[in-house]
Amino acid sequence: MKILYISIAFPKEKEGNNLYTDLAEEIAKYHKITVVAAEEKKNTLETKLQEERKIEVLRVKVGNMFNVSLVQKAISYITLPILIKKAIKKYLKEREYDIVIYTAPPVTIVPIIKYTKHKFKCMSYLMQKDIFPQNAVDLGIMKKDSLPYFYFRWIEKRLYKISDKIGCMSENNKKYILQNNARIKDINEKLDYFPNTITVQREMEKKVDKDEIKKKFNIPQNKVIALYGGNFGKPQGIDFIIELLEFYKENNNIFWLFVGRGTEKQKILNFIQENKIDNALLMDYIPKQEYNQLLQIADVGLIFLDNRFTIPNIPSRLLSYLEYSIPVLAATDRNTDLADIIQENNIGLWCESKEVENFAQKMDYYIDNPVERIKIGENGRKYLEDNWTTKKSVEILEAAYKELELEVK
Repeated sequence: MKILYISIAFPKEKEGNNLYTDLAEEIAKYHKITVVAAEEKKNTLETKLQEERKIEVLRVKVGNMFNVSLVQKAISYITLPILIKKAIKKYLKEREYDIVIYTAPPVTIVPIIKYTKHKFKCMSYLMQKDIFPQNAVDLGIMKKDSLPYFYFRWIEKRLYKISDKIGCMSENNKKYILQNNARIKDINEKLDYFPNTITVQREMEKKVDKDEIKKKFNIPQNKVIALYGGNFGKPQGIDFIIELLEFYKENNNIFWLFVGRGTEKQKILNFIQENKIDNALLMDYIPKQEYNQLLQIADVGLIFLDNRFTIPNIPSRLLSYLEYSIPVLAATDRNTDLADIIQENNIGLWCESKEVENFAQKMDYYIDNPVERIKIGENGRKYLEDNWTTKKSVEILEAAYKELELEVK
């Protein structure tokens, strides 16, 4: 296959990998691929077509989308398709592609997909990562009877209509899209299971000096390290995290380690400083290589989702915990099937993200049972290898292409 891959989160090689770069690199082993990557203007001076990771990458200069105000983010997402379409016309006009693959959000990529399907006469595969604008409604960012909601919902439906296949992260995700878009023609036939995946690394299995890593990052010895790495935004339910810090502030058996950025990060930092929380450390974004070192000393991997969500989410940060054999403790809403995945496969523990005492029971279990922690972590690594590797993603894409090809014939 000749694949055109449109991504808004495709880090440069020096910045490390994520599930999007892992997928592109895996595809490149078997097929020809061109990546069109949205690059925020704060990080680049111009649009460039170059080779990265032994892959052809067209980096398109667009507006700033991350760690900015909602207004600025909205403007960037609305102008995004104009800039990417212009770059494709200029740099890829002589190419041929069999299929275009892309993620959502943003749902505003509809004009890009419409254009690429027409120009290259190719098929299309949506890799659904979140459901917008409903997620904004759930968090109180947008009202369901507002003009912005109706506008973005209209675009979301157009995206589903124009996509030949819609890859969903979980079974509940598929059910949700089907139930809420039943009037879209052939929506049931379009839906596909397409989980988050990564390329599992083997070198992390070598023994490391955990004490030295803890000294390097000023992390205390002989405590259970509960790590959260990722975004600090409204989807994470920051108030619940603060409740947990308050609940455990006198507990000397646990140390909270938070790593990342986000619009709500300052709220956590203020609480830690104002309340003199000694068993927590909040770190800014660090290079992937250093974050991997923290994964090697973590005893518990934390996942947080606001309990108001009505859409089923499967956070991608789960993958790195499983890769490093870290048992998971997830506090989420009740609509995600993440709870079922975690509990049925014994790769972690779960509670609803408004039950502080229930969370504390699960955490205390981990604190008191180090042998069980190791066992659950090993289960997680095996589950990842069996179900959520990029090789599986490539196989799903290949099968979808064959199915679509037969339909055309």
